[in-house]
Amino acid sequence: MHALIKRFFSAESLVSKEHRIGPLPDDRSAYQEVSRIALPAVAEMVLVSLISSADTIMVGTLGKNAIAGVSLPTQPRMIMLAVFFALNVGVTAIVARRKGEERREAANATLRNAIMLVLALSLVIMVTVVLLAEPLMRLAGGNTNTPDDAIVLHDAIVYFKIMAFGLPVTAISMCINAAMRGVGNTKLTMRVNVISNLVNIFFNYLLIGGRLGFPRLEVAGAAIASVIGLTAAMVLSLMAVTRGKDSYLHLSRHDDWRPHGESLRGIVKVGGNAMVEQLSMRFGFFIYSRIIYGMGVTVFAAHNISMQLLGLTFNFADGLAVAGTSLVGQNMGAGRSDLSLLYGKITQRLALAFSLIIAAFVALLRYPLASLFISAGTPGAATVITIAAQTLLVVAFMQPAQMSAVVLSGCLRGAGDNLYVASRMMISVSVLRPLLTLLAVHVFHMGLPMTWLLGLSEIFVRLYFFYTRFEGGKWKLKKV
Repeated sequence: MHALIKRFFSAESLVSKEHRIGPLPDDRSAYQEVSRIALPAVAEMVLVSLISSADTIMVGTLGKNAIAGVSLPTQPRMIMLAVFFALNVGVTAIVARRKGEERREAANATLRNAIMLVLALSLVIMVTVVLLAEPLMRLAGGNTNTPDDAIVLHDAIVYFKIMAFGLPVTAISMCINAAMRGVGNTKLTMRVNVISNLVNIFFNYLLIGGRLGFPRLEVAGAAIASVIGLTAAMVLSLMAVTRGKDSYLHLSRHDDWRPHGESLRGIVKVGGNAMVEQLSMRFGFFIYSRIIYGMGVTVFAAHNISMQLLGLTFNFADGLAVAGTSLVGQNMGAGRSDLSLLYGKITQRLALAFSLIIAAFVALLRYPLASLFISAGTPGAATVITIAAQTLLVVAFMQPAQMSAVVLSGCLRGAGDNLYVASRMMISVSVLRPLLTLLAVHVFHMGLPMTWLLGLSEIFVRLYFFYTRFEGGKWKLKKV
């Protein structure tokens, strides 16, 4: 057994001799290289997710209506951010490739042009969504059919508008952090995001319940605290690239800030493919969320508690995917596709190991975890906790497939194979998940746990697509 495990994780066994271009690093060096990027990225994303969960817990003291009120805008807001997620996929992949090619000025030109592009887009989107806040919330499922629904709709509109005003600062911070991940500087992005989220929590404490002389703003206070935290992230990100002259990425007012055709084309080419993925994925999540909201406020509150914990497990995978994206991209730029293959497979092995540990943790502690998110004394809390805890068994079951699919998609993005990832995400998330969820709710009349089990089964389809693509090796031919 020991020999089998050692072979499963051995660098020598991960890349066959016919695929080798040069010598491979030893096991210790290979895993250290992945860990150097992955551990800060995992720590960043998990800590940010934990802080975000603390945000939800603080709102949960107000009851299930408040949880639903801040949750209803989630998918419209993610659609709003999808453009920037997509462009930042391009930024990370291109900056990583330029570093591998040892073209530092081209990497910095990419960052400058990306910042100008996301700033312009964010201002246009901000104005548009603020004007359309109420129709968007109603499209997401908000209504006034019951007193609870009316409260949820009002809170959702207020929360969404305030968060929309923070879009430009969010876009700039996300862009700089994406570039930093491309060069492997995940420690910086960890510090920026953890500090900004701690700022968010501090102002949540002051503004949600009204403490230390601050007004009690409830859901509006949670949104204002989030925008303050996002502003702190932008300031810290800008300081990192303007003050540290020894940093690989550096910005100055003396730089050439004119639009650069090659840089913009690269961002749009890679980011455009990712945009297909992001928009289709967000559309699928939007429909999924709307269907679940139709099951009632109590079920929707339980759904969003489960989503918080699902998001936490996703962040372990996302951290490993950052390492895969960065190392695959850098080694492709250096002409070492064999090392790209090696590091991609190492991140997959680590994802599998993490997933088994997380699955056991979630399954065993599902009731205490669900209980954290809503005050026991609020109306309907016991029902919410029971439904959420049952749904967390589905979260545990999905861990190996979920984490492996996320990591493999990150490796393919690092190689610039974004169109393939986008098309398969469209099939699985935009078509299969909503369709399966509709069947679960309106045909089979399932409860939330079984609805999740059927709806999230698309993850296995996604895993099949990404695994066969990565093993097939067509990504090695991609040019960025």
